[in-house]
Amino acid sequence: MFKTRVVLAALLCSIGFSYASATDHAALVTVPVKTFGNAAAAGASFDGVVEAVRQTTVSSQVAGAIVALNVKTGDAVKAGQVLLRIDARAAVEGATASLAQVDAARASMNVAAREYERQQQLFQKQYISQAALDRAQAQWEATQAQVRALQAQSGVAKTQSGLFVVTAPYAGVVSEVPVALGDMAMPGRPLFTLYDPSALRVSASLPQSALAGLGAMPDLKFEIPGMAAPAGLSKPSNVQRLPTVDAATHTAQFRLGLPAGMKGVAPGMFARVWLPGAAATGAAPRLFVPASAVLQRAEVTGVYVLDSRGQALLRQVRLGSIQGGEVELLSGVQAGEQVAVDPQAAAKAR
Repeated sequence: MFKTRVVLAALLCSIGFSYASATDHAALVTVPVKTFGNAAAAGASFDGVVEAVRQTTVSSQVAGAIVALNVKTGDAVKAGQVLLRIDARAAVEGATASLAQVDAARASMNVAAREYERQQQLFQKQYISQAALDRAQAQWEATQAQVRALQAQSGVAKTQSGLFVVTAPYAGVVSEVPVALGDMAMPGRPLFTLYDPSALRVSASLPQSALAGLGAMPDLKFEIPGMAAPAGLSKPSNVQRLPTVDAATHTAQFRLGLPAGMKGVAPGMFARVWLPGAAATGAAPRLFVPASAVLQRAEVTGVYVLDSRGQALLRQVRLGSIQGGEVELLSGVQAGEQVAVDPQAAAKAR
């Protein structure tokens, strides 16, 4: 009798556990991974990056301690604006000494000029020989050459003293300042990085297999995830294809100019370049799931996918663009797979 009760209790527990598990899976709402159009209509996408047409790393041409730092990262500057000053006391003293040497050489030249005039007068009266006159002329010409040499040296010293003041080469935005007040500036050491925000472009490398059929001006479009666009994809202001193909990766670089007026775009942002359907031979369809199905856990982005046994398993994915309430999945899932709409409920149902 006791043994019968134990077997019955175990059977009830087993039935109850199975019922609860089935109930949990039955309450789990799933949707299939949807495709957007087909490969020919959607085209093919390639990763790109936003970069500035004009980006400059400003370095020092002279050595010295930084005594004034007038800008910081993110500041907008004008052309010719003073960004940084380096201790130039030694250079200023050197320039002053060069000017003094020029004045001394000019005084010697004036003396030699008057002496040459007197020697000419004496030679006309035949009081001195031709050799004496030639020596006076040579002395006068030598002092002239010395003045010109010292003037050139003074100009070099003056130019070098001006190198201790670093100015902006053009109007732009300071993106990096790797030095601090009191640091030692050395020739070639980067001091600032700035770019022109009025001229930005998207740069992407396209494989050799995708270049077939592309004309001189291919109908490429781009998108920057997180940036608002009326139709999701934007048309560039111009398209430039570099005339060479990388020998290591067998890819060609394309540069797409960003239209004027785009706000919030900065160099380094991720972008995606789209080829038209006619050029996207063999392109895979775009896959979408509800945005609520995406789970962010630390640095892992994933969705819960039902396996062949109906169990929800967390699978890591890579996200693409967001359209309405759906997000594109670039990797990690296949079309038709069942994805849990509520990742929290899927985690409890496992």
